[in-house]
Amino acid sequence: MATAGKIRAGIGGWTFEPWRGVFYPPGLRQADELAYAASRLTAIEINGTYYSTFKPDSWAKWGAATPEGFKFAVKASRFCTNRKVLGDGAESLGKFLGQGLSELGDRLGPVLWQFMATKKFDPEDFEAFLKLLPKTQDGVPLTHVVEPRHPSFMTPAFIALARKYGVAICLADHFDYPMIPDVTGPVVYARLQTGSDDIETAYSSADLDLWAGRLKAYAAGGLPADLTMVEATPAPPAPRDVFAFFIHEGKVRAPAAAMAMIDRV
Repeated sequence: MATAGKIRAGIGGWTFEPWRGVFYPPGLRQADELAYAASRLTAIEINGTYYSTFKPDSWAKWGAATPEGFKFAVKASRFCTNRKVLGDGAESLGKFLGQGLSELGDRLGPVLWQFMATKKFDPEDFEAFLKLLPKTQDGVPLTHVVEPRHPSFMTPAFIALARKYGVAICLADHFDYPMIPDVTGPVVYARLQTGSDDIETAYSSADLDLWAGRLKAYAAGGLPADLTMVEATPAPPAPRDVFAFFIHEGKVRAPAAAMAMIDRV
């Protein structure tokens, strides 16, 4: 089997006041926070794009502030995913992807399409949405990840549909939302959301070890032995890049969790 994929770990966003003096050193200029975060983490999920658009020069500056090999994941606009008929979102999708994401160049990682917890699985509706997702934007390759939050998506029909279009399914560690560990796309994308600020590294050492083992299994082309797949017939073994983002309530300890994970993997 080929060499294992790369495992990257990070946080959601980089501008967060409670990180100042905890993750960011006292006195660090706010303008230097992204560069500092990118020097200690290997990925960041941009969350502000869920609510707002940004100018191309902002995207270019973000990319320039990060080292080679660093990746940004980008959370898609709610106007693309929070709609009754997903297939009607072509215009919103075009506006979101066309705002300047391609300015990140090789720093652009997966695009995350997150759906409301009330959005149920409708095969025809969801396939219409997947058909809208382009392979490239301004010549830059795109990798897509979908994050459904309704239990109706826990069905082999959804797994097959995502695999048909080469779209990854978010592996969500959450108190309320379903965890779908099946591999359907070229990457594995985990959002680890059950951490606590009462723990210095958000997750306990034992839980970090557990997740590190899972991420390594995916990167090597296998599947974690302790997770039950939704689909009876899993995807063929293949090494793949893995992304893990720590995004818990409070999130003060998220950077410490990500750095602890990087140490493990």
